Amino acid sequence: MLRYLAKRGITYVFMIFLTTSAGYFLAVSSLKPALLEQERIPRPTPEQVASSMRLKGLDPDLSPWERYVQWLTGIVTRWDWGRSPNGAFINAEFGDRVWISTRLFLGAIILTLVIGVALGVYSAARQYKFQDRVITSYSYLAYIVPAPIAYFLVQLGAININETVGERIFFVTGISTPGMAPGWAQFVDMLAHYAVPTIAITLVGWGSYQIAQRQYLLDNVNADFVRTARAKGLTRNQAISRHALRVSFIPVAQSIAFTIPAIFAGGFFAEKIFAWPGVGSWSIDAIALQDVNAATATLAYGSVIFAIGAILADFATTLVDPRVRVQ
Repeated sequence: MLRYLAKRGITYVFMIFLTTSAGYFLAVSSLKPALLEQERIPRPTPEQVASSMRLKGLDPDLSPWERYVQWLTGIVTRWDWGRSPNGAFINAEFGDRVWISTRLFLGAIILTLVIGVALGVYSAARQYKFQDRVITSYSYLAYIVPAPIAYFLVQLGAININETVGERIFFVTGISTPGMAPGWAQFVDMLAHYAVPTIAITLVGWGSYQIAQRQYLLDNVNADFVRTARAKGLTRNQAISRHALRVSFIPVAQSIAFTIPAIFAGGFFAEKIFAWPGVGSWSIDAIALQDVNAATATLAYGSVIFAIGAILADFATTLVDPRVRVQ
């Protein structure tokens, strides 16, 4: 299994390199930070703009290939992802923001996977009953409602709860209260800020897993191997949990590779709505500010997240499908 995962990991590293390189050429060809620099007041001269860009490694007079070689050399030799047009270092900006995004999405991803699969199994075992209809109807509704609208509705719900109670229980914006002393109070404050965005991302995300797990499990409930297990004395629930569930989880496990990046992509809107200064907000601002290096760094980050999701999907698949290990 480790050899199989190692081969897949090498493939993903090559894909990350190609995606990031292509993204850099696209960014350097379409984003023009020098033009924004010329709009400053007082208006700088073209020579001042060119000199400023050159000092930051953003020389507009170089060809895209020359800038790519310069940028790639800095990453390989010094792990330096360059600077923004405002002079900020990408490494420092990204390092601060990636931890914020990871803290926000990690809990939501785990809850999304666990709740979605569990409810899929629960509803499949109660096919066409009231519980199944309610859960599946909600999943389809969450699946079709755009994520920004769903996040906004959750935010409004938290505001209404605060107004009904008469005090602030949930924080609907920000990551922490400024000036909070370390200790128990700071921990409670952190949970209060985490609660609303985590709930919002989870409520939107688990619907697709519930639908998929329910459908795949129902496809296998009446399969020959399940009927054979029941003929040997197992109850319906025992046959489902020991045999049908494992087989039905294989395609769900493979979808992890696409769901984790999707949660991060949808989380870009969550960061904007809930005012979390993470990678998502930074990437949107980078495009608005014509920031070539920041836009490329966020693309590389997205590629790495996809690779991590794909490796996790491969790992989960090898656990439930021995044929993968043979191959």
